[in-house]
Amino acid sequence: MDPDTFRSDISVEGTDVYWRRRMAVLTGVLVVVAVVAWACTSASGRQTPTGATKGATPAPDALVVSLPSPLASPSASPSPTPSPSGEKEAKDGKGGKEDKGAKDAKGAKEAKAAAPRRPGDPCDPKELVLSLRGGQQTYTGSAEPTFLLTIVSTAKVDCTVDVGPRVLETRIISGNDRVWSTADCVSGAGDDIQMLKRGIPYVRTIRWDRHRSGADCAAKRAAAMPGTYVAWTHADGLDGLHSPKTVFSLR
Repeated sequence: MDPDTFRSDISVEGTDVYWRRRMAVLTGVLVVVAVVAWACTSASGRQTPTGATKGATPAPDALVVSLPSPLASPSASPSPTPSPSGEKEAKDGKGGKEDKGAKDAKGAKEAKAAAPRRPGDPCDPKELVLSLRGGQQTYTGSAEPTFLLTIVSTAKVDCTVDVGPRVLETRIISGNDRVWSTADCVSGAGDDIQMLKRGIPYVRTIRWDRHRSGADCAAKRAAAMPGTYVAWTHADGLDGLHSPKTVFSLR
């Protein structure tokens, strides 16, 4: 046998074994890389409790969907968290009450300041008492009804008030019929400023001639008919100050 031929067979066999071993190693490496890649892909697509892959929606478990869970409960609404705006509104509401109290106190102070402080200041209507009393209940024949008008101040200092017939108007009515008034046909300004001392009344006598009055002072005044009448005095310029009503009759 030729020695060269034998050496050639050994060389060929060694080369084949060498490449088979290289291919086995390369195949193992590829398998390991494939397994690692698969594991990474599976991990990246699975949603974890701490965070899920953005845009990935995990498929529901068929068993969990088909079987009702006794632990399932309606999702509770989150408790409202106080917002800065809510706290501001609460503070504003509280401040609104404080502002209202401050305004009330200021208004009371201004009302108190309206009372006369020095002699000669205008009287506070709340410190005036007005009354009108009739001389009698029935007037017969040509007797003219008379009334006693009084106004008293309860202020601590002397104060002034206009007692003119236009400010302190005494009116006589019969039902809804306005029969007579001291404010009708008054010549001049009609004002009468009086100084009132505390507890000392200003007194005026008012006499009615039993005739009607009105805006037309030149017309002939008609005599009032027998019947029941009501008289009272009021002052629109003094916060609606008025006297009690007096009922009397003409016969």
